[in-house]
This record gives sequence, C-alpha cells and structure tokens, in this order.
Amino acid sequence: MLDGRVAIVTGAGRGIGAAVAAGLADAGATVVVSDLGVEVDGTGGDAGPAREVADAISAAGGQAKADATDVTDFDACERLVESTVADFGRLDILVNVAGILRDGMIFKMSEADFDAVVNVHLKGTFNTTRHASAWWREHRGGEYRLINFTSASGLFGAPSQPNYAAAKMGIVGLTFSCANALKGYGVTANAISPIAGTRMTTGIATGKASFDYASDPKLSPANVVPPVVYLASERSSWLTRRVIFAGNGRISLLSNPEVTREIVSTTGTWDDSVYDEMEESFQSAILWPNIFDRPRD
Repeated sequence: MLDGRVAIVTGAGRGIGAAVAAGLADAGATVVVSDLGVEVDGTGGDAGPAREVADAISAAGGQAKADATDVTDFDACERLVESTVADFGRLDILVNVAGILRDGMIFKMSEADFDAVVNVHLKGTFNTTRHASAWWREHRGGEYRLINFTSASGLFGAPSQPNYAAAKMGIVGLTFSCANALKGYGVTANAISPIAGTRMTTGIATGKASFDYASDPKLSPANVVPPVVYLASERSSWLTRRVIFAGNGRISLLSNPEVTREIVSTTGTWDDSVYDEMEESFQSAILWPNIFDRPRD
C-alpha cells in the first residue's frame, strides 16, 4: 500500500511508535525512525532504540534511517524534514507519536511537570508539522498525510494526568486546524487514539488494583498499526479531520463535536427561566457516564 512513500515517525524507538514504524515499512514505505531515547519522564537520552528499530526494518528487507531529533527543538525539526527530503527525495507521511509522562493530580502538579509534557506532546507535534507542512505547501499536489496521536486521557479527562490530557486535546485541535488549512495542498490530517500495552501504560491503577496492559495480547502495539497504515496510504484521501480509536480488537471512528441539545431565544436575551430550560433540555442528553466515573472500591 505504501510503496515509494516516505514517512517520518517520531517516538519510534519503542512501543506504539516502533510498531508504527515497522508497520509502515512492512507496507512498503521508507521510514525515518526518530526517537531521542529518553526515559518515560523525558530525562536522559539514548540513540540505541531508534537504531535498533531501523536495523530491524533493514534486516527484514525494508528501508529505514535512525534519527535522534529532539521534537521540542523547533530548528532541529526543520533539519529533520530537510534531511529526510535530502536523503529520500520527498516526504509523504508524518506520524507524531513522541511523548512523555509526568503524572500527578492538578492540585499537586508542578509548573515544570506541566510544561515538560505539553512541550513534548503538543509543541513537539507543532514543530514537526510546521516544517513538514511548509514542504508540502511548496510541493503541492501530492498525497500527503499527517497522523497525530491523541489519547483517551484527553478525550475523557484522566484525573491524574492534567498535563497529558491538556496536551492530547490540544493535538486534536491542532489536527483539525491542519486538516482545514492544508486540504488545498493535498494533505489529510487525522488523529489516532490508541490503547496498547507499553512502558507508558504498565501499572496504570484502577481503583485499588493495578494491572499490566502488556499481559493481554489484544493490547499489543501492533494492533494499533492497521488504521495508521490505511491513513498513510493514497486510498485514504476521503478521510480527514477525524479521530480514530485503535486497539484491543477495535477500530472506531469517533464523533466530532456536534450540538446535541439547544435552547434558543428569539430576542437574543434571557430571563431567569433560562436556568430551568437548561436543566430540562441538557440533563436528558447526558446519558452515559464518563469512563473515569466508575465507582471505586
């Protein structure tokens, strides 16, 4: 499906990013495996993971290049795009997976932990997209694909991840903006909301019990890959400005924001009856609880 196409995948040294890089290569793409090799909290750095993924792709008969760009560095991301085009002559696909975690409740979170997570996820996605989109605009007429990674943490509001949730919902807005802004240049933009067992999800607590996602084969990172490969292909040109859930045996098209209930004033002003009208109209629309509202033991 992807023969002749060139992709950059950030966060591709481990977990979902590594599975995506391998899946794109298996479908025929040339892949730049970009990963700074940091710990889950963003500290440290190691070129080894990206190199290992690229070597595995090459050993399997694919074409890949390892890269250690820091996605929080605006100028470095420009160099990443430039070097990809210099090495392979084009850039068709950008997949933004890179991310870190620094969890904590909102009333305890430090400014540094909030900024660090937003900087990697949201600013990092902006940095790579900014430079890729400039190249796509200059070379309009291709079948270009922007695929960003969001999370149920943002879509539903994980209580212990205010920084991560904010960044991931910001990525949805950025994706939708890019879909609208870049459609005239042959670009589609979509977001993937994955569920998979990785080092970022191992040990997530539910109530008093904790569990390891990686123990369930249905939650293999490889199960997130099929919709990414499809979105990266030329046949997906009809699909843009959407969020797709992937993993645990499901691929789901999520709904975009829409009006579900509305009260209207013919005069444009309101009296005190508006409070009763809001309750009567809006309460009946809230049928399903938030996934984080389940009772704790």
